Amino acid sequence: MTILHADSNHPLLLQHLEQAGHQSIEAYTKSREEILAMQHLYEGIVIRSRFNIGREFIDASPNLKFIARVGAGLESIDVAYAEAKGIALFSAPEGNRNAVAEHTLGMILALFNKLTKANREVHQGYWHREANRGVELDGKTVGIIGYGNMGKAFAKKLRGFDVEVLCYDIKAAVGDENARQVGLEEFHEKVEVLSLHTPWTPLTNQMVDTTFINKFKNPFWLINTARGKSVVTSALVSALIEGKVRGAGLDVLEYEKSSFENLFLEKEMPVALRELMFFENVIFSPHVAGWTVESHEKLATTIAGKIIDRFGEGS
Repeated sequence: MTILHADSNHPLLLQHLEQAGHQSIEAYTKSREEILAMQHLYEGIVIRSRFNIGREFIDASPNLKFIARVGAGLESIDVAYAEAKGIALFSAPEGNRNAVAEHTLGMILALFNKLTKANREVHQGYWHREANRGVELDGKTVGIIGYGNMGKAFAKKLRGFDVEVLCYDIKAAVGDENARQVGLEEFHEKVEVLSLHTPWTPLTNQMVDTTFINKFKNPFWLINTARGKSVVTSALVSALIEGKVRGAGLDVLEYEKSSFENLFLEKEMPVALRELMFFENVIFSPHVAGWTVESHEKLATTIAGKIIDRFGEGS
């Protein structure tokens, strides 16, 4: 089988595929249009997030047998249409779930202990101990929305803490020994730390808005290592001002481009984001929660394994 690679990935991906007898076309610098013009040359395509694959692309690629995304989600692909055409779809949430879980926990501990603020102050020559007094995670109730690969991995990391872990998911019976699945009423009643681990879908788009925030009984810390468009930035700013949100750790932002490689859709920084950057109880990272040295390799080997398991050895 001939496989086109639209994005660069760990070299192990190509190595495993080629060792299994498949041929690779490296098209990292070619545009979407140029790749479409080559559609007669390949039967599978491997992407990250450089461009979307919708009906037009699928219809123009009659030889396409699979689409593989080296990442956790498939939101850049028209999944329903691809499946209707008999095209196999592969993603690799197993590859970066541990990285996301560790990053999520790191953000919580950094927020609770004011580490970014304290670090900046000491670098500037200030030694403010009382102003940087932290709080402990033990005794808190942690709520996880989205209890799939990422949510489960994060819950597992919390086993070393004396915390109650609740999860909410649209799927039934996904709770396990690390998190008790509850309905929204109990979730809103108890949660003090909220971590999002949901894919982007119409249901999760702008999910965390003012109405959502106001349903929580307790002021809470918000961690988002999932998808930026799930949180309405202006609503978060208002909640921080009002004390309804105690602090936030954001690895993703509402204004990212769909490729995740650039931040703004426009050259001008949005007002809500500019306001958000003034809060000392908000920490950011540039969509790197699942972007570790180890996950880079795991993602590649996971995708290669799934392709080979489905289509076997090449000729």
